[in-house]
Amino acid sequence: MNRSERRSPSDAAAVVGTRLRLKIAQIAPPWLTIPPQGYGGIEWIVSLLADGLTDRGHDVTLFASGGSATRAHLDGAFHSAPGVEAIGDTYYEASHAHHAYARAPEFDVVHDHTPYVGPAIGVRQDTPVVHTIHWLLDQRTSDWYRALGPRLRLVSISDSQRAPAPDLSYAGRVYNGIPLDRYPFRTAKEDFLLFVGRAHPQKGAAVAVEVAARAGLKLVLAGAIKSDEERAYWAGEVEPRLTGSETLLGEITHDQKADLMGRARAVLFPISWPEPFGLVMAEANACGTPVLAFPQGAVPEVIADGVTGYLVADADAMIAALARLDALDPAACRAHVERHFSAERMVEGYEEVYARVLGASSAARVRAR
Repeated sequence: MNRSERRSPSDAAAVVGTRLRLKIAQIAPPWLTIPPQGYGGIEWIVSLLADGLTDRGHDVTLFASGGSATRAHLDGAFHSAPGVEAIGDTYYEASHAHHAYARAPEFDVVHDHTPYVGPAIGVRQDTPVVHTIHWLLDQRTSDWYRALGPRLRLVSISDSQRAPAPDLSYAGRVYNGIPLDRYPFRTAKEDFLLFVGRAHPQKGAAVAVEVAARAGLKLVLAGAIKSDEERAYWAGEVEPRLTGSETLLGEITHDQKADLMGRARAVLFPISWPEPFGLVMAEANACGTPVLAFPQGAVPEVIADGVTGYLVADADAMIAALARLDALDPAACRAHVERHFSAERMVEGYEEVYARVLGASSAARVRAR
């Protein structure tokens, strides 16, 4: 479809309302495949969204590196994914964005999930561009989005994520979603606690070790150690607290993670940073397992305190909350995720954003006449 053949924004907005097809471009980060083989939370979200929109009848093109698997049309600048070591490399980011935006006139809406270069190109397009903020909205990124201006329509993944910059041009808030069929529900729990996450100081593995040790419970730690900072934290803060009763796993597969989450008595989430979302919490609840978490960032939006877990102030309170786990219903944990954090609900949320953006674009053109 060339520029002259693309529907007008008003026609495209009507398409969403009548459940007909939109032509949608999804631009994934270029460094990993879609879906990723291991690490890659953003890539999992983009995969679910591209497939979900396709299943709902939209004409979706996913711009991602070669080796990706999707039910959408696949296009990309690279025959194979550059890999984790290339994350942040401007050459790959710029080449990928240039390749994708060269086709922007073909689409009703472009949805960009890349960091910096893509959005900078996107604000110069006639096609409306939606951009999901998948990372911490700090001073630097907030200033960057302000500089790009209101043509870039932003989507936050939680309400708390917006707190540092409530003035930006938001088109909506859409929580991340997970494919519930890949998280088996289980009511019978075993007598161990689980920590899943990178060995980064902000994730709190050392706190999890302390909590389990003081409570006299077994702990399974699953996660990767990738950076020098993480190696230093593990050696200086985590290892000295280990008792020898812990099970230490590296990076695990999805099936291994879902199995552990289903069997665990609780998942510990003692973060010390304003997490923009936190998929681990929704994943655990989907398996019927409660989460004990520090109320940082989006945690209070994901965990229903006293229903799907407990929000606690510190390690002492986390240990005390272990005695109240039997008061939580695994079925309520699963139901909460079904209502708020399913892949289907996420896809519906983005459909609503596209309709809002296309409607606003149509109104702006009318005012400009």
